[in-house]
Amino acid sequence: MSRRANRQSGMRARIAAAAARVMAEDGIDDFALAKRKAARRLGAPESESLPTNDEVEAELRAYRALYQAEDHDRIIAELRAVALDAMQALAQFHPYLTGPVLKGIAGAYSEIDLQLFPDSAKDVEMFLLNRNIAFATRESRRFSGDRARAASVFTLEWRGVPMRLSVLDRRDERVALKTSQAGRVMDRAGIAEVGALLRDGAR
Repeated sequence: MSRRANRQSGMRARIAAAAARVMAEDGIDDFALAKRKAARRLGAPESESLPTNDEVEAELRAYRALYQAEDHDRIIAELRAVALDAMQALAQFHPYLTGPVLKGIAGAYSEIDLQLFPDSAKDVEMFLLNRNIAFATRESRRFSGDRARAASVFTLEWRGVPMRLSVLDRRDERVALKTSQAGRVMDRAGIAEVGALLRDGAR
């Protein structure tokens, strides 16, 4: 390996570790933002030597296990309990937990990510309106292979915790979805699986 390649590899590792600290200490869930901040702090060009999300996630897990283990376990359990409460209330829409709360890398101020697969997005909107739950909406996309899936995204608070509901077509429930065309498949868990994670105390 050349000296330049060695330097780049070392910088990638340093940025990954710094990005993990940014996420853990500043409550940031956005990997891209954390990597840019870390690169700036280390004086590295943002266009090169940036680690992958998987590399940052590994550093984040290690950081939390070393410095935040006790508090982090409690936070994850509390967030998953709120997620399960929402999922049970939204059971008719086939909810799945995904994102940092499912992975066990969320922080105290993280947003809970749920995917819903109703017959109609309007049904979810009416559910929220009938319960006087304030929400904002926007449009987004999820991907399966090269095919984009439209998603209506509802942002709201559930028991005081920020929550994002990605509402997808009922027919896409059995499809492996990604956040971007080049991204990896999003892990997700249904009501029974989230309940089991809580009972088992899994991270």
